[in-house]
Parts: sequence; C-alpha cells; structure tokens
Amino acid sequence: MAKRRKSSDSGFNIWRSYSDMMAGVLLLFVLIMCVTLFQAQKSYNDSIKERDEKIALQEEYTAELLAQQKVLEEKEGQLKTQDEQLRTQDEELSKQEILLAEMAKELEEKQAQLDEQAAQLTAQSARLTEQQNDLDEKTAQIASQQKKIDDIIGVKAEVVESLRQEFASNNVNVDIDSKTGALTLDANVMFEYDSAELTEEGMAALRQVLPTYCQVLLGDQYKQYLGEIIIDGYTDNEGDYAYNLGLSQQRSLAVADYLLEIEGEFLSASESVDLRDYLTVNGHSMSSPILDANGNIDKDASRRVEVKFRLKDEEMISELSEIMSTE
Repeated sequence: MAKRRKSSDSGFNIWRSYSDMMAGVLLLFVLIMCVTLFQAQKSYNDSIKERDEKIALQEEYTAELLAQQKVLEEKEGQLKTQDEQLRTQDEELSKQEILLAEMAKELEEKQAQLDEQAAQLTAQSARLTEQQNDLDEKTAQIASQQKKIDDIIGVKAEVVESLRQEFASNNVNVDIDSKTGALTLDANVMFEYDSAELTEEGMAALRQVLPTYCQVLLGDQYKQYLGEIIIDGYTDNEGDYAYNLGLSQQRSLAVADYLLEIEGEFLSASESVDLRDYLTVNGHSMSSPILDANGNIDKDASRRVEVKFRLKDEEMISELSEIMSTE
C-alpha cells in the first residue's frame, strides 16, 4: 500500500511541474506580448506624432508655396506686361531694322558706285602715270640719242683730222676724203691687170697705211663710236658686170686677208678681236665710177680699193626713229 501511494505522488508531481512550467511559459508569452504591444503603441504614437509634425510642416510649406505662388503670379503679371512692352518694342525695332536694312542697301549701292568710280579713277591715274613714265622715258631716250648723234657728228670730223695728223706724223702721203675719211688705194698699184692677187708693191703700200688707219679707229678715243671698218672694191666699166663684181669682191677680200695677216704687228689681242667684229668687205663691180674733169669715166681712177669707216650715227638715227614711231 505504501508503494502505490508513492507512485501516485510522483505522477502528480510531474503534472504539477509541467503545469507550472506551462504557466511560466504563458506568463512569459504574456509579458512578451505586453512588451510588444507597448513598443507597438509607442511606435504608433511616434508615427502619429511624426505624421502630425509632417502635416504641420507640410501645411507650413503649403502656406509658403501659396505665398510664393502669389508672388510668382504677381511677377508673372509684371512679366506679361513687360512682354507686351517688349513685343511692342520688338515690332518697333523690326520696323527700324527694315528701315536700316533699306538704308544699308542703298549705302552699299552708293558705295559700290563710289568704288567703281574710284577704280576707274585709279585706272585712269595709272594709265596717265604709265603714259607720263613712257613719255619721260622716250624723252630721255631721245635726248640721249640726240646727244650721241651730236657727239658722233662732231667725232667724225675729229677722226678724219686724227687720221690726217697720224699719216702726216709718219710721213705717209695718202688720199683721204676730208668729209668721209675714206682712204683710196690705186688698184693698178695693188694688183696686176685682171688679177686679185696682191703685188709686192701693193703689200708694201698696205703695210704703210693699214696699221695707222686701224690704230686710230680702234683706239680707246673713237672705238665706242665705231660702227664698221669697210673695205670696198671697184672696177672700171669694161667687161661683164657679174665678172667685175666677182673681181672687185676678190680684190677687197685680198686686202682684208692681208690686213688680218699683219694685224698682230700693230694691234693688241683685244684690238684684233674688235677688228673682226667691225670689219666688212664688199665688191661693187663697175658701180660708182670716177669721172674726169670732162665728165667721162676715168678707168684708172675707177679701178680702186677704198678703206673707210662708218660711225654709229645710222644706228642712232634708226633707234631715234623707232623711239619716235613707238606709241
């Protein structure tokens, strides 16, 4: 009996302990719920407070916005007024711009006309200046050519006189034309009849006269004026013209060849070069015969070789004519 009682008490105690435990758990749950509800209430209250603050703040912002909107509306009204004024001003400015554009176009047209007139005046001035320069240049050229011609006219007489004096100082008697300075050589002495080969007597005569003649002409005093040194051959009027032309040409060439043969004896190297530049040889056949006192052809006198010179007066006159004829 005693043992069964003890077993009943143990089972009761277990249930009792379980009941106490469950009661503790329930109490704990109730406490947790209370705390949770308290926190939720607090959070809710905080949220309500925060909402109220936000609503108040929003109302404050709304009031400010309304005030600002009112200010903006006032400013917008002012801006509209200003826009109308500006529109009126723009219209006025547009009219003025159109007027200014028309005036500018008119000014451009007038400026273009002035520029065109200025260009024409400039072109005319340039042409006048060019014409004046051309005139001045031609005047200077004419004056220069005229001076050279005047100098040459005077120089020719000086050359003839210098030739006379040089031959006289060398005691050589020669026939020199007082106007042209032509030196006449008797072909009857220079050549055998109907021959173009120089005789000994002819070569001796040439040695006497050619050095003096060439030295005077090729000297520094007159060389700048010299145009040509000319050797002309002539025959009498007997025989065929063509044959006499060949004979006269051969005789003048014979004199020229002899001159070039002996040039080194009396001319410097540079003077020899100049001689070749100036030397001209011609044959004239029976043209330009020499007449005697009765007007008849002197055959002996007509058979001759002439050594002469030409100054640059013809070139000067030709250049002067070209200058005068140039527009």
